[in-house]
Amino acid sequence: MVQKAERVVAKGGVRGGKPVGNVTRGTTNPNRMRRVDRWLTGPQAWRLRAAADPLAVDLGYGASPATAVELFERLAAVRADVRVVGIEIEPERVRQAKALERPGLGFQLGGFELPVAGSPVLVRAFNVLRQYEEADVPGIWRLVQDRLAPGGLFIDGTCDEIGRRAAWVALDAGGPLSLSVSMRFGAFTLPSDVAERLPKALIHRNVPGEKIHAYLQAMDRAWLEAAPLASFGNRQRWSAMCRMLLDAGWPVQDGPSRWRLGEVTVGWDAVAPGP
Repeated sequence: MVQKAERVVAKGGVRGGKPVGNVTRGTTNPNRMRRVDRWLTGPQAWRLRAAADPLAVDLGYGASPATAVELFERLAAVRADVRVVGIEIEPERVRQAKALERPGLGFQLGGFELPVAGSPVLVRAFNVLRQYEEADVPGIWRLVQDRLAPGGLFIDGTCDEIGRRAAWVALDAGGPLSLSVSMRFGAFTLPSDVAERLPKALIHRNVPGEKIHAYLQAMDRAWLEAAPLASFGNRQRWSAMCRMLLDAGWPVQDGPSRWRLGEVTVGWDAVAPGP
């Protein structure tokens, strides 16, 4: 059952000992998070390898614990001693997930306060914050950021029901670092089709005058300009689009090995919402 939304603030910790957050719809599907997990085990894998305590959290895994299990298996390929804790605010979801616990993988009742022993190096919250108010986002971000280990990363993202279109913000303890967009080739007409899956901090800002709107428009223009490369495949066309963005001065943070996957990451300052 979805809980009536309550405001979430940055200070105050738990509310009378209760988890911080609201019960959400919890819809999910196996392999839905593959795109962000591929990023975490690719260019961000160094964070897990360097961690003194390889603790990761799947925050708000939903009605099915499948994505938490997948995160554990994928991160274990990077670091065998990883510990993954799936956190859910709805008690029945935690009760059902307990049957899947194993060494290195556990499930716990909680919310944005992250009631785990230790400081996580990775926290993934996908399709969670989109069910809150935009005004709640800074407070939620701060709660999670304050729990990160040195060098830790918090991922706030959104994707469609089967993971074909995804976008996520990466934050460290100091604030937002980047926005990543990852699209399955053939699942979009224009790159801006990802707009409906932007994270909560940006989804209502895709309007003229906002940076995210300018960025998506720039992606579309470059995609259309690269149309002659379509005969060589969408990977070549997407890569050309990313190169055009970089040449135009957009702070693209990754390179061709990521572009080939239908992925591009840009510095946060280039897309951050206005005041």
